[in-house]
Amino acid sequence: MSPRPDFLRPLVLSGPSGVGKSTLLQRLFAEFPDKFGFSVSHTTRNPRPGEVEGKQYHFVTPQKFKDLIQQSAFIEHAEFSGNFYGTSFETVRQVQLLGRRCILDIEAQGVRQIKNTELNPVYLFISPPSMSALRSRLQQRGTETEASVQKRLATALNEIQYAKENAHDLVIVNDDLDRTYELFKRVAQGHEIPSDTLPPLDD
Repeated sequence: MSPRPDFLRPLVLSGPSGVGKSTLLQRLFAEFPDKFGFSVSHTTRNPRPGEVEGKQYHFVTPQKFKDLIQQSAFIEHAEFSGNFYGTSFETVRQVQLLGRRCILDIEAQGVRQIKNTELNPVYLFISPPSMSALRSRLQQRGTETEASVQKRLATALNEIQYAKENAHDLVIVNDDLDRTYELFKRVAQGHEIPSDTLPPLDD
């Protein structure tokens, strides 16, 4: 079966920190190494253990990041937890030139910016089953202070509230990783799926 005509439209993946986006992307790229390409963002934060320059991020200084903003190099950029993050037009173009579908991992502020460009992506939101589940995932990471967890949860609330405004084409609730991956894989391949319902925010 041939993919839908919009198969090569970029796929904008968003969702709260800790919801499982990185795990989904790793599984997709491992299963389909030649079909997809990740838009490697620029960031001013320090690399985490195991992260490689040019693979997870392009790690740059704050001044270099500001220079790129002045050059209008970014599709979107934002500040989060004291660090800057941005997606460049060039990284998306390089993936598309390879004939692969470009996947972008973007937070809510960046999604708003992309909607003002001509990128024309498909927007997919990955949601936690509940705020308490997300809190547990962040705490289990072992890399976050309690203050950092609270800040990320506050950001997550805003992201889910934005998603509730029908900001995305599709929503997948990550209540089971294998189920979520199968749905994510279908979306990435250009197939239609029914959209999940976002969880309540009062837990």
